[in-house]
Amino acid sequence: MTKQKKFITCDGNQAATHISYMFSEVAAIYPITPSSTMAEYVDEWAAAGRKNIFGETVLVQEMQSEGGAAGAVHGSLQAGALTTTYTASQGLLLMIPNMYKIAGEFLPCVFHVSARTLASHALCIVGDHQDVMSCRQTGFAMLCEGSVQEVMDMAAVAHLATIKSRVPFVNFFDGFRTSHEIQKIEMLENEDLAGLIDQQALAEFRQRALNPNNPVARGMAENPDHFFQHRESCNNFYEAVPAIVEEYMNEIGKITGRPHGLFDYYGAEDAERVIIAMGSVTEAAREAIDYLIANGEKVGLVSVHLYRPFSAKHFLAAVPKTAKSIAVLDRTKEPGANGEPLYLDVKDCFYGIENAPVIVGGRYGLGSKDTTPAQILAVFKNLALPMPKNHFTVGIVDDVTFTSLPQEEEIALGGEGMFEAKFYGLGADGTVGANKNSVKIIGDNTDKHCQAYFSYDSKKSGGFTCSHLRFGDTPIRSTYLVNTPNFVACHVQAYLHMYDVTRGLRKNGSFLLNTIWEGEELAKNLPNKVKKYFAQNNITVYYINATQIA
Repeated sequence: MTKQKKFITCDGNQAATHISYMFSEVAAIYPITPSSTMAEYVDEWAAAGRKNIFGETVLVQEMQSEGGAAGAVHGSLQAGALTTTYTASQGLLLMIPNMYKIAGEFLPCVFHVSARTLASHALCIVGDHQDVMSCRQTGFAMLCEGSVQEVMDMAAVAHLATIKSRVPFVNFFDGFRTSHEIQKIEMLENEDLAGLIDQQALAEFRQRALNPNNPVARGMAENPDHFFQHRESCNNFYEAVPAIVEEYMNEIGKITGRPHGLFDYYGAEDAERVIIAMGSVTEAAREAIDYLIANGEKVGLVSVHLYRPFSAKHFLAAVPKTAKSIAVLDRTKEPGANGEPLYLDVKDCFYGIENAPVIVGGRYGLGSKDTTPAQILAVFKNLALPMPKNHFTVGIVDDVTFTSLPQEEEIALGGEGMFEAKFYGLGADGTVGANKNSVKIIGDNTDKHCQAYFSYDSKKSGGFTCSHLRFGDTPIRSTYLVNTPNFVACHVQAYLHMYDVTRGLRKNGSFLLNTIWEGEELAKNLPNKVKKYFAQNNITVYYINATQIA
């Protein structure tokens, strides 16, 4: 029985926090980009008196570092309160010592992570999976989402499954690409999820709390005579996790009408070439797969949701038996390893299986490098070769170690009737804020599906910004920048000489320039290549002196 649909126009961080607020009694926070707004939402809602599933307001504690936040989470859990935190990147690394303890003591909790690059040769504040991959060994279960709607649908699975299984969860999604992408999605509410909580498991968690009336010793030191035995005693808990997660995915699927599994397959039933990936790239891959299937090709995608514990049984059931070649895409780099983590996991699942497919691995999207359907097409093209290239990269041109696949031409695969727009601005000039308002107005007041994504350079105020908006009658799966806009607005006249602002603007499209030039002066100052582009592509050009009006 599907419920009456209620829509909200929000980004991935808000979707994750909306769910986590319901299941949290305490939030220990310390802000780090791009997870900061999750903590901000919790703080704001708690201050406004919003109630969680238990009819209480969340107690928010801001600490002085991520290490402190993780320590506070650990202490709060020991006291029997359901506790959450939000983090990313180096902030998550500072929590790892506490994560070993939380997992070792079977304290149910969820860390919501907007996965972000780790500083290596340089700092980078945008997204990939390097931070969450450094937590594989902590004993936390790991659940991944690829879109804002998936975050809304599946973040609750992490909270419900942790209570029932006692295994703590990292719930993660791509930093910026999902955390800051605004989409119009269906929302879940307290009453949808309250009945799914395992009340007995919750009561037992409360009973295990440290309490002076019922004293126990915790955090002991153990010696060689029995440390190993106690360490192995966790096995049954981890073996139970996949079935518990699957059960809750099915329950939430009944509410939303959107079924999900531990691994979701998309594509031709008799696919011969298959991509395995997790995170936002799975949405763009679906566009590429639809395009290839329409052209008679047998291709498919397995998107990974429950990454740890990795259930080989569920994974093998999701891969079509017809698969002859598989490409595993990892959004991380482990220099010196035999391959990236997901690639090695997949190879292990097929080890010893007769007539196993050819399996190659590739890297994509480090530091939020844009990953487009054209790059997915290149991966499928590679898989069609008699000997597909292994350990490849897409999205860059590697002319030093030659790992990159040949670049394909970008094509618009967003679907019929999709309107795409780009707005170039200056950090703090109001362009991004105005576009956030526009997309929310359209999302909340029309039947259109909408998406907004904002790319800035990390200088923030005074730096370059570009807003990417899409509107259409069908759900939008384009988890990449607008490359083929119908409309471009340039709010800084100097950008005409600095950037290729007309790039990709479609035939018969529109261009708006905010400028102080008029008449003859405008004609004189427009670069010739821009005028030529306007003429060749029949572009309608508007200009305005918005600064003067403002």
